[in-house]
Amino acid sequence: MVAGLFFISLFSIAIASPAARSNFVVHEKREAIPSSFAKVGPAPSSAKIPLRIGLFSNNFPGLEETLYAVSTPGSALYGQHLSLEEAKAFMEPTAESLSAVTAWLDSHGLKATVTSPYGEWLSVDVTVEQANEMLDANYETFTHIESGKQLVRTLSYSLPANLLPHIEAMHPTTGFGKPLTVGRGPVVTASDRPTVNTTLLPDAVPASCATTVTPACLQAMYGIPTTLATQKTNSIAVAGFIEQFAQTKDLATFLTRFRTDLPSTTTFALRTFDGGSNPQGAADAGIEANLDIQYTVGVASGVPVTFVSGGETFSDGALEGFLDIINNLSGLATVPQVLTTSYGEDEPDQTAATFTKLCNAYAAYGTRGGSILFASGDGGVAGGQSQTCTNFIVAFPSGCPFLTSVGAVSGIPPSETAASFSSGGFSNVFAQPSYQTTAVKTYLTALGTTNSGKFNTTGRGFPDVAAQGVDFDIVNAGTLEGVSGTSCSSPTFASVIGLVNDRRIAAGKSPLGFLNPFLYANGAAFNDVTLGHNTGCNTNGFPAKTGWDPVTGLGTPKFASLLAAALAAA
Repeated sequence: MVAGLFFISLFSIAIASPAARSNFVVHEKREAIPSSFAKVGPAPSSAKIPLRIGLFSNNFPGLEETLYAVSTPGSALYGQHLSLEEAKAFMEPTAESLSAVTAWLDSHGLKATVTSPYGEWLSVDVTVEQANEMLDANYETFTHIESGKQLVRTLSYSLPANLLPHIEAMHPTTGFGKPLTVGRGPVVTASDRPTVNTTLLPDAVPASCATTVTPACLQAMYGIPTTLATQKTNSIAVAGFIEQFAQTKDLATFLTRFRTDLPSTTTFALRTFDGGSNPQGAADAGIEANLDIQYTVGVASGVPVTFVSGGETFSDGALEGFLDIINNLSGLATVPQVLTTSYGEDEPDQTAATFTKLCNAYAAYGTRGGSILFASGDGGVAGGQSQTCTNFIVAFPSGCPFLTSVGAVSGIPPSETAASFSSGGFSNVFAQPSYQTTAVKTYLTALGTTNSGKFNTTGRGFPDVAAQGVDFDIVNAGTLEGVSGTSCSSPTFASVIGLVNDRRIAAGKSPLGFLNPFLYANGAAFNDVTLGHNTGCNTNGFPAKTGWDPVTGLGTPKFASLLAAALAAA
């Protein structure tokens, strides 16, 4: 848990009797359970629920305004990132909120614990019987059909009216997050990797890159330098979940084979949360963890990399893991300048309130000088629903406007093609942020009526950028393997940003922090991808087009152009 964990003191405030129901107001409600779950029956009254309570921050609008001021080139405050205490001044709840909520808990004989560095998240263990009483709810047991994992959830919950101005979100309530899985792309077919005439490859690109991707391919395609980074205050954090463990021996083998110019002893640091670990037995090798570590250490030459490994102490799904890792890192005096994550779920499985609260934490991370990158997902426009959907399914948490979502491509610049599995689309929770309004409007005009009614034309569009994502060579448990997915793309783009940050810091400048205002202002620093489309819901999804599109974003990075723009940003 976050350092400095403490118990909330209790206040004596008169509130309505727990038995009184007339003063309750529905806070969130779900009409039906997701099709991937089945109801089992009432949850045992004595079963424990680790209840998380998200209080309203005292001034999130002020923090959002500050985020854009410190992240937009040309702003008088550009690059002037906040300290932990300065961010906390915006994010912490008011004394009134803390008093009201702790008094309510006290009336039920409960004492909560603060579980976030800004004080806006509380945790308390309650029984099902207590939760039903406190929240006028009906908690039941549900089974995730594919995995067999059971969840305790309610389709509706209410709050006493006097708490509505104080409590923004609660979990677990009506959110049905699926168990996290390693989200690799589908088996690569001929259509996923376009045929390349190797005689026409750019001189710098090895012919082998037409069929498999290695660090040398990425360096050649995108102009990524092999020169070692010099700034040790710079760092990339790699998120690890579901007992995916990164192996130092596999990394050494990978470097020996693919980065002979780097010492094979080059390694990564380890940070853990929620009881996480990183065992090194041969049976512990994790494909996702090895992929993410090998393509950050192996591409971001010399940038310090930390593997942040989460345990299994949270009850389910991505939401809790994502909350816990961001709270853990946000408690540091200096946050890692880049955080890349290759996991996700579907937006409809979460609640709008909890998603908003998580997204707000990402905004606070951006004010601290950190860039958050997420793989956009490998379900095209169908998320985890395959072809059964009618309307397009949005990936979670790529719909959050305060992170950078990374899609996938294959082929060789300047003829890269969108990977058909690359998730993209428009959020149904968050509106379009101003930094992408022009780009999205241009795309929707060119799209016309294609797939009209299947997506939210006013929602935040994603992904923001893209990178190679098909047929990556990795070493896993000592064996060379090929993997595909946006899980390949996010650590690749994270490495680019890590190296750009190294050069900015060396020049006496701040790290880039929240990237999107900078990226959308520098579209010429990307290889525009205009070929291909993503698929799902019995459609061809979104086609890639000139400029930004909801398959490949702005395109793939041109390192020299991005670096020049970053050094000029002031």
